[in-house]
Amino acid sequence: MTHLEGHDLSGHHTPNRVFLTPETPELPVTGAWREGDEPGERKFLKLGDLVLESGETLPDVTVAYQEWGQLNAEASNAVLINHALTGWSDVPAWWPAMVGPGMPFDTDRYYVVCPNVIGGCQGSTGPASLAPDGHAWGSRFPRITVRDQVAAEVAFADALGIDRFVLSVGPSLGGMRALEWAVMHPDRVGAICVIGSGSAATGDQIGTASIQIRAIKTDPHFHGGDYYDDRVGPVEGLGIARRIAHLTYRTDYEMDVRFGHSLQPDRTGRWSVESYLDHQAAKLARRFDANTYLVLVDVMNTHDIGRGRGGVEAALAAITVPVQAVAIDTDRLFPPSLQQQIADYAPRAEQLITLHSPYGHDGFLIEVEGVGSAVRHSLKLGDAKR
Repeated sequence: MTHLEGHDLSGHHTPNRVFLTPETPELPVTGAWREGDEPGERKFLKLGDLVLESGETLPDVTVAYQEWGQLNAEASNAVLINHALTGWSDVPAWWPAMVGPGMPFDTDRYYVVCPNVIGGCQGSTGPASLAPDGHAWGSRFPRITVRDQVAAEVAFADALGIDRFVLSVGPSLGGMRALEWAVMHPDRVGAICVIGSGSAATGDQIGTASIQIRAIKTDPHFHGGDYYDDRVGPVEGLGIARRIAHLTYRTDYEMDVRFGHSLQPDRTGRWSVESYLDHQAAKLARRFDANTYLVLVDVMNTHDIGRGRGGVEAALAAITVPVQAVAIDTDRLFPPSLQQQIADYAPRAEQLITLHSPYGHDGFLIEVEGVGSAVRHSLKLGDAKR
């Protein structure tokens, strides 16, 4: 049997733990970074209040971020990386061999920065953060959109003294934000690179996401989203959501080649693929938060660059900056037709780059050589406008 190497994210854990099963021991109530935890490489910017698309105000917004390289005197060499749904600001942890001297995001030339999105759970204001009353936001956290996240990133850039990024780039949810940067603030980006993403959520994506949302909300430990002071959090619901999502991130070919019809050799009677999905679920629970998962999935579901702009095609046609769309040929969550639409309708779009990979949507994490080449080309597009 051919073995395919996978790519797993690893991350933060918290001390509040309970013993669940031998397969997933000591899972935390939440894997969110909380005030008082060690910051690691994170830095924090206080941005004040943020008025949301809904008209509500999110008060006292904090953005956690990480940075690499040096911002030059003119602040003209900055690159913005937008992470995906369960990513965070530590780019080398989830996108290895991409950031550093001589790498695609060459820190000898560029100042590279990645903020954790608002609504996130790794230091930026989100459901696990403390609200002004000193208690976690929980169920009270307001509904936000991709445009709200970009508005926070604009305020973040202002606080850093960056008027314009050479490139705004991101995969999946990060690609959605890169697109909104080009539509909302074309004067502030030299170019954008959209990887394994689309212009608007599809019915298939929303349908799959709705099952994940239901899994979390029906967990008996969810308590309407207010579980942070409990002994047990909604880790089972979050785990089910992750299992469903992970199958959409990979391919049927990979699952069959890696696991096929085999059982675990531990006498549990579980299928090997079942054990693999259990492992992925437990890993996410140790570094993520169920409420954040709900918030960010809703952000993706409501994504539509054509909303209020005459439709997707009209919004794409209005983009004035260079655009590089990147597709993965086996991506069943964001099929290549979605990136082809961007390449077809954005006036300054480059020819679509299609990466061949057995890994599906997660190819953006694994196919470093192909993705790196696309990033280098995109940076040249942005540099040309400096």
